[in-house]
Amino acid sequence: MPELPEVETTRRGIAPHVEGREIVEVIVRQGRLRVPVPEDFIDRLVGSRIGNLTRRAKYLLLPIESGQPAGSLIWHLGMSGSLRIARLGELPKKHDHIDLVFDDGGLLRYHDPRRFGFVDWLAGGVEQDPRLARLGPEPLSGAFDGERLYRLSRGRRMAVKPFLMDNAVVVGVGNIYAAEALFLAGIDPRRSAGRISLERYEWLAAAVREVLAAAITQGGTTLRDFVSGTGEPGYFKQRLNVYGRHGQACRRCGGELRLVTLGQRASVFCIECQH
Repeated sequence: MPELPEVETTRRGIAPHVEGREIVEVIVRQGRLRVPVPEDFIDRLVGSRIGNLTRRAKYLLLPIESGQPAGSLIWHLGMSGSLRIARLGELPKKHDHIDLVFDDGGLLRYHDPRRFGFVDWLAGGVEQDPRLARLGPEPLSGAFDGERLYRLSRGRRMAVKPFLMDNAVVVGVGNIYAAEALFLAGIDPRRSAGRISLERYEWLAAAVREVLAAAITQGGTTLRDFVSGTGEPGYFKQRLNVYGRHGQACRRCGGELRLVTLGQRASVFCIECQH
């Protein structure tokens, strides 16, 4: 599943090609996504112009600056979705479900083999939408720090890894990056969230920011389907310390990496380096 770095990589890749562009045609080849494409999707968009793209958690927001009524597209890539820039005349591939065609001959093409993603119309403000209203802070913002993790974890008996992956605590820290941040911070993912000190949560918050910033710089992590908005794969997979490496040697101590299941998700860690 594309996580925050992959979605941010997509936003940065497509933004220069779509911001300020007028939509002259909309092609919907398959509208039966996780959320069905709205019936008035084409009528709302043709003749409209796209504003500055933003991201909230794993959602991409495309403001529509003209057209009635004003609003935004909210796009989620699901398990296998991707948004890519193409040119008019490029034949669509299987699972290319939606094209937004622009006035300069470029187009934004949505590809999703599993159809777990969606695009919908957001009429009100971001915080009014139930999908966005209760989300925690962005992990690279000043609102996220170790003090927040410490405060919200008090009395919590759940393991720290699923706690860190809770979108009400902080958004966008999925399975890959939670595992990597916990390794950098030296914290055992099985530890009870409520039994970790403020100092160690400060280490963990710093590790989350370091891992996510590095992943964005590297263009995300290519696991199966992900490519950026310009069709390039991500390269952060080459830097993974623990995720997907169970049974292999720890890059830090040389010990064998262990695999456990936490919150129904596979978790790899080093029993020697993480406590």
